[in-house]
Amino acid sequence: MVTERYTEIDEVIAYIHEHIYEPLPLSRLAGYAGYSNFHFTRIFKERTGLSPLYYASSHRLQKAKDLLLQTNLSIRDVGLEIGQQSLGTFTSRFTERVGVTPAEFRNSALQADQQLLALKKLDGWRPLYLPDQPHDRIAGSIHAEADFDGFVLIGLFGKPIPEGLPRYGTLVSSLGEFCLTGVKPGTYYLMATSISWNMSAKDMLLPHATLRTRSKEPIVVTPHFPVPYQKVTLHSPRADDPPILISLPLLMNNFLKQIMPSHMG
Repeated sequence: MVTERYTEIDEVIAYIHEHIYEPLPLSRLAGYAGYSNFHFTRIFKERTGLSPLYYASSHRLQKAKDLLLQTNLSIRDVGLEIGQQSLGTFTSRFTERVGVTPAEFRNSALQADQQLLALKKLDGWRPLYLPDQPHDRIAGSIHAEADFDGFVLIGLFGKPIPEGLPRYGTLVSSLGEFCLTGVKPGTYYLMATSISWNMSAKDMLLPHATLRTRSKEPIVVTPHFPVPYQKVTLHSPRADDPPILISLPLLMNNFLKQIMPSHMG
């Protein structure tokens, strides 16, 4: 459950969005909040799960995704818009955190539509429980605050933000139980979001309004102790949620390849 402590952070988040195309050094954000850099960083991270600068950089990349799909700006100019002077740096950061290059992202709308159609045609693709040892399995249940007709993408990430490819992930065909198996020892953050069958490709590629959930507290997998049962609830986007940077069609394609080895993405 998202903490409502430090509500003044909401004002800083709004300030970040209003000034996203400007330099936002830590001193500027902390000064706006009226705190020292150290104290501001601590409470911002407690509220959002991320440092202020990482949160801001994540939303800059989200703006880049918007610009790639909604304008005809060149990829270099999109990078410049979000403050990346080097095309190479912009391309590498975008690829690392979104999972595809800026050019691939811009051209992936047709692929997204095809993947949604392929998933809709599948039958009985809810993952089965596998006879793994309890300590390498993360099981739980997914609930939602609002109705939707579709499926849920769920994954384990290395940071409390859905970016880069998840270490482990799957699609669940409905609300209810899920199980991620074969999870190696490590520290993970559970993220999930909804995809509706009637979503457009653009809405899948720019998932601003999808239901979502994330764990700000890490899930620690060890060789000797089972992971507690996870109860997660999908909710509407909140001010302190980071953007969903990972390309959702990329996750859909990876799932199709898992269950249909002959599927060509």
